[in-house]
Amino acid sequence: MKKRYSGTLVGLAIGGWLGISGCAPAQPPAKSFMSGPMGQSAPPGAGSAGIQSARSSSENLPLGGQQQSSLDALRRGDVPASARDSAVREIYFAFDRYDLDAEDRATLRANAQWLKKNPAARIEIEGHCDERGTTEYNLALGAKRAQAARDYLTSLGIATERISIISYGEEIPVCRFQSEDCWQKNRRDRFVTMAGRPAS
Repeated sequence: MKKRYSGTLVGLAIGGWLGISGCAPAQPPAKSFMSGPMGQSAPPGAGSAGIQSARSSSENLPLGGQQQSSLDALRRGDVPASARDSAVREIYFAFDRYDLDAEDRATLRANAQWLKKNPAARIEIEGHCDERGTTEYNLALGAKRAQAARDYLTSLGIATERISIISYGEEIPVCRFQSEDCWQKNRRDRFVTMAGRPAS
């Protein structure tokens, strides 16, 4: 009798636990800041028109000041500002590309001039992507975008030791809508200025 009673209690306890846990709210998926279609090709006209729109939003901004990284901004609950406080300007990329166009090179030449006038400054180049593609693919693409900018800056005489690179892939967007205009703002290299010792 005692065995039967304890078996009934165990059965009721397990059944009650399963019933309660079945009513618990489902945990949200632990990943991406955005969801959306993956692997889509760019819409017609997604290249230069979108790049011009993204560039115009960061033109004529004041230069100067140290800046927090996109990751620091995210941790603080801020949206990473698009070059508002940066001493150097952002550059933007066409869909699935990491090559520099003429305007990117002109921006990087201006960035290099600022770095030459400020030999104690260092920069971190953050490579960013839009949400389309796998996480791994976008991390690699972001790294190629940051590397392309670093290579060009070093070709202009900026010491490699003054430049670090990091890829955030699609993980830290500045715009979260699913539109070409928004995706274009996310396909960028962001330059974070940091204080440091002059390179020898």
